[in-house]
Amino acid sequence: MPTQNSLELLAVANALADAAAAQSMRYFRTPLEIIDKDDQSPVTLADRAAETAMREILAAQCAQDGIFGEEHGRERLDAARVWVLDPIDGTRSFITGSPLWGTLIAVLEAGGVRLGMVDMPVLGERWWGLSDAAGRLALRNGRPVRTSEVRAIEQARIVTTSPDIFNAADWQAFDGLSRRCAMRRFGGDCYGYAQLAGGTIDLVVETDLQPYDYLGPAGLIEAAGGVITDWEGRPLGLESDGRVVAAATPELHRAALAALSV
Repeated sequence: MPTQNSLELLAVANALADAAAAQSMRYFRTPLEIIDKDDQSPVTLADRAAETAMREILAAQCAQDGIFGEEHGRERLDAARVWVLDPIDGTRSFITGSPLWGTLIAVLEAGGVRLGMVDMPVLGERWWGLSDAAGRLALRNGRPVRTSEVRAIEQARIVTTSPDIFNAADWQAFDGLSRRCAMRRFGGDCYGYAQLAGGTIDLVVETDLQPYDYLGPAGLIEAAGGVITDWEGRPLGLESDGRVVAAATPELHRAALAALSV
């Protein structure tokens, strides 16, 4: 059973996800104004409205906490607790009417991810993981989830969002690893990490991510028994380089890191 403080954080996270979904679902599969950000990724009115709604809740309930958000910037990153927000992860999926986009939420404390949430509004699935003094717990819609027990690359099902996220050298490394796997799939954005937490995917390997892309999934995957780091095996944080390896087991994670380093 999570600590009382963790349950209070979870209640806030659920409120944030509800608020984001109320905004984003208003715009889903409707004509949208699409704007290119500096990094050339598209942003829509839905992204901005959803994060604004989330920040309003945090201002009312957790005013002393820091915020690292995709759309509206960073505040108080030196606070004891920081909320990391991605109102719509998978904006291209959102724009094209695919249901595989989600809201990502992480709570950072003491240098680690205490809570991670992947909310999939169109699918009606809310995944979250908690790690605290009482232990670790990961649930999907109230039911416990756990990563698979796959340890060997040759048995693994691997997923990444798109070949387009890799530079030439990183693609060569990923391609070599993924062709050794039992199955490889493309697409899904943040849902691949949820699938890993639920045991139906065994490896996720990606590059060019931001903290709001990987910290919410990191909290979920670690609570579900998996391992997630950068390509050098280092813990993920706000300063990571954006290259991510998530695996169902420590053995599979070590094998994937070794394959990527060849």
